[in-house]
Amino acid sequence: MAYDTLQEFLSALDKAGELRRIKVAVDARLEISEIVDRVSKSPCTDGTYAGAGAAPFGAVNPRHGTTGVNQALIFENVRGSEMPLAINTFGSEKRLQMALGGQSIEMLAQRIAELTKPEMPVGIMEKIRKGIDFLKLGGLSPKVRSGSALCQQVVHTGGADLTRMPIIQCWPKDGGKYITLGQVVTMHPETKARNLGMYRVQVFDKQLAAMHWHKHHDGARHFRAWAAQGKACPIAITLGGESVLPYAATAPLPPGLDEHMFAGFLQGRALELTPCKTVPLEVSANCEIVIEGYADPQQTILEGPFGDHTGFYSLADQYPVLRITAITHRKNPVYPTTIVGKPPQEDYYLGKATERIFLPLLKLIVPDIMDYDLPMFGVFHNCAFIKIRKEYAYHARKVIHAVWGAGQMAWTKLVIVVDEDVDVHSVDDVMFHVAANVDPRRDTFIAEGPLDILDHAAPSVGAGSKMGIDATRKWAGEGQVRDWPEEISMDSSTMDLVTRRWKEYGF
Repeated sequence: MAYDTLQEFLSALDKAGELRRIKVAVDARLEISEIVDRVSKSPCTDGTYAGAGAAPFGAVNPRHGTTGVNQALIFENVRGSEMPLAINTFGSEKRLQMALGGQSIEMLAQRIAELTKPEMPVGIMEKIRKGIDFLKLGGLSPKVRSGSALCQQVVHTGGADLTRMPIIQCWPKDGGKYITLGQVVTMHPETKARNLGMYRVQVFDKQLAAMHWHKHHDGARHFRAWAAQGKACPIAITLGGESVLPYAATAPLPPGLDEHMFAGFLQGRALELTPCKTVPLEVSANCEIVIEGYADPQQTILEGPFGDHTGFYSLADQYPVLRITAITHRKNPVYPTTIVGKPPQEDYYLGKATERIFLPLLKLIVPDIMDYDLPMFGVFHNCAFIKIRKEYAYHARKVIHAVWGAGQMAWTKLVIVVDEDVDVHSVDDVMFHVAANVDPRRDTFIAEGPLDILDHAAPSVGAGSKMGIDATRKWAGEGQVRDWPEEISMDSSTMDLVTRRWKEYGF
């Protein structure tokens, strides 16, 4: 089972040798970020980097002159705050698996696949509807409790003060300090649909912040709905809680599906929620800290710049003002946070989990897909490798267009399709077949459409061009006029012989 609170999760990490406590005084501005960036790019406790055997790009530069192990960290003495700070808690495959209750990512994907198997729908709308409805099985809707809650052992209303928390500044040119691991709760004013998303929040003063979200996010849709009624949007920023909660907040669920219910699916039981003190919202009763407030539909503030997971600063822009009305927390809370930057960071592992867990749902919408990979260098929105079993001419092109129509895959700037015998999780294998099988004029094409808001290379914000690459073997009818050669491989009998005699050769 998953852990009910952040502190239970941290204790489990400690027992597993996945946690390091830092007792010396550190600064929340830049110093913590530099420490964690080095640690996150060090080998994991099993000696691998980012789940692989070799160091990834962006690994610790020798100029640092430091070595370490990629572990979760607790900073017990952050200058200017009495709260300890926990970071890098999801920064390895092992720690993420522990957060999800010890279940492997493959096991969770299989659970979703099993739920989607019976009475497979035929039409596309039925497929989408089934993808939305399947999580409702098993009575996992969150339950609102009455009475005292762990997250409300201490309540600050008029004296609410964001600056008492050890909020970090990650990079030198960031606009200021940011809440980076906040699970933001909003609700649609008419449908009452609740959303839990992970959006960054820039802190300006004790009770003043900026609410950053992209226009296609559910939280932004809820804000626009409140603004259309001329009302401020109630917001609750939760920190900590059930160990599955941060992952659930990042999951690309269909609009209208409550991430709290998905968290219940992940941990195998419904979450308990509690009403907030000053806003009409419910939050997980087991959170460490809850920040309550209202996003102003009439006033914006210049938010940013912000060093993002793309490896570049996202530019400053106007975002809604968030006014804080209350801060509640458990006694002796731990403040969770994360840094954002070139991978691998914690978001790399969260994103890889999404890649695996949501493969069955992606197959519902695009059944041609056998497997896919979002390579690290593409930072999730820039590149996707797709594997198919090719059945007809231009099959790969059909799949590329389908991928661009599948939810948040729409933002993918580069889609590469390969044959079923290619290891889609190997960059070298995929790029070998790109180099071997692609004629640039015949096998590449450009489409116009929406892109990730953070793509600074796009000619317009959130819009531009994207490329499809057909790296499959070419068939008649695809402009192929020459004979397609056979790829070399050893015969199985020789391979078996060498395997049997391997030790005889002196290896």
